[in-house]
Amino acid sequence: MAPENTPPHPQQETKQDTAHAPVGRLRTAAQRRAKLAEQARAEQEAVERHESGRGHRFQDSVLSHLTLKMGWFALAWAGLIVVLLLPTGPDLPLAAKQALAILVFAVIMWVTEAVSYAVSSIMILGLIAVMLAFAPPATGEGNTAMGTAASLKLALGGFASPAVALVAAALALAAAMQATGLHKRLALLVLRFAGEKTRNILIGAIVISIILAFFVPSATARGGAVVPILLGMVAAFGLQANSKLGALLIITAAQSISIWNIGIKTAAAQNQVAIGFIRDQMHTDVPWGQWFLWAAPWSALMSVALYFIMRWAIKPEVEEIRGGKEMIRQELAKLGPITGKEIRLIVVSVLLLLMWSTEDVLHPFDSTTTTLVAIGVLLTPRIGVFSWKTVEKLINWGTLIVFAVGISLGSLLLSTGAAAWLSERTFGALGLAHMPILAMIAIVTAFTILIHLGFASATSLSSALIPVFIALAMSIPNAAQGGLGFVIIQQFVISFGFLLPVSAPQNMLAYGTGAFTAKQFLKVGIPLTIVGYLLIMLFSATYWSWLGLV
Repeated sequence: MAPENTPPHPQQETKQDTAHAPVGRLRTAAQRRAKLAEQARAEQEAVERHESGRGHRFQDSVLSHLTLKMGWFALAWAGLIVVLLLPTGPDLPLAAKQALAILVFAVIMWVTEAVSYAVSSIMILGLIAVMLAFAPPATGEGNTAMGTAASLKLALGGFASPAVALVAAALALAAAMQATGLHKRLALLVLRFAGEKTRNILIGAIVISIILAFFVPSATARGGAVVPILLGMVAAFGLQANSKLGALLIITAAQSISIWNIGIKTAAAQNQVAIGFIRDQMHTDVPWGQWFLWAAPWSALMSVALYFIMRWAIKPEVEEIRGGKEMIRQELAKLGPITGKEIRLIVVSVLLLLMWSTEDVLHPFDSTTTTLVAIGVLLTPRIGVFSWKTVEKLINWGTLIVFAVGISLGSLLLSTGAAAWLSERTFGALGLAHMPILAMIAIVTAFTILIHLGFASATSLSSALIPVFIALAMSIPNAAQGGLGFVIIQQFVISFGFLLPVSAPQNMLAYGTGAFTAKQFLKVGIPLTIVGYLLIMLFSATYWSWLGLV
């Protein structure tokens, strides 16, 4: 009988290894499937969170017709017809007159939200295609109607703009942040360092908005990341969401997002509207780094002003949130250790930021090209971070339609001469083009701030006003850079969403939490708008003038 410790025969050992090998491979395959399933669940949860906070609760239901505001809808059509029937001189061709009529229709629809922005944009698209078909070409070549082939090309022109591709890619990048939860992790890490003092958390909320503005090109997505965390900190102290502490933190988050929509070129869609018009009509581009050099110092000073205004306007019940750190720790624990997807997204985002900031300095690729390449990488199986199915559900495609149609409408106003005619009849009558540039900036900035009160979408406001501002800028004698600075400054002001909860999507997201009243928001918004206006004038007289922008 062989001893107990006799080693197994080599042939026997090989058979055992062979028997165990399939088991090991099956186990590895099962673990891989489980990991993929877990990642798919995480993406699905992100989609469900996005869907739960979206839109009207009757959307696409039998009650969806209740969102139609018949009075305003009728007024928009009446405005269009009135403009078409008004007598005009030979200096306003039929195509330009039709463009102005469509602009009146669009402005009434956008301001009153008689229907959703996406629906009104489709209507505008149809109006351009149908009405312009009966007008001679805007170039003045003959008196024959251009026909639907040419008018449809005008209507769909905005969809071919590089700015639309950049916005689409930016929305996909924001979706990647939502799918992986990276934006929430970044926000939690900043607040962990902020501590439990209210003033430090206030600073932390502003810092989060600054950091996320670089990497999340969607104001709504940034708000969706920060607001729930701040509300959680308020709840950790046992206070209601509508406490003074809640109002302090949530208003700060919304206002700081608006401030850095100006500081970072890729932080907001309305910036891309302006850049598209500037590229097409003024034949110049504004690199990411150039925009940052112009706007970031202004936003930095506004962030400091926001801190002190918030400390003055709203006195919280407590000066310290005991248990805040523990809440942050628990939230980070729920997220678990950083995943491979998050690491890959960080690498891609940092590389993308480097490409943006060195545009036209170290390489010839514009922001649109680099962002599209980055999204292609993020969607690539195995090395990417999310699937196309997730992208389809996380992106609000209506935003792209509104954006593209806004560009089409603005381009129509410029190409038909309607924008120049409107600029001459409004600003020209005041003699603005012959005023000193600082006086022009002062008057038009005040006008832009006031008209913003009627618009809930800065993208729509930019589509309506930037063509008119370009026409005005090009009429300024000896303007620096052909009037580029004047247009850029007005685009900064278009992003002022400080006064009302309805002035910006991130404001509405914050207002929907019930953390503050419109009166509280206005109490902060009025001094913040005044400071913003004064800083615009100060920078125009000094910093921007030194840089040759004004």
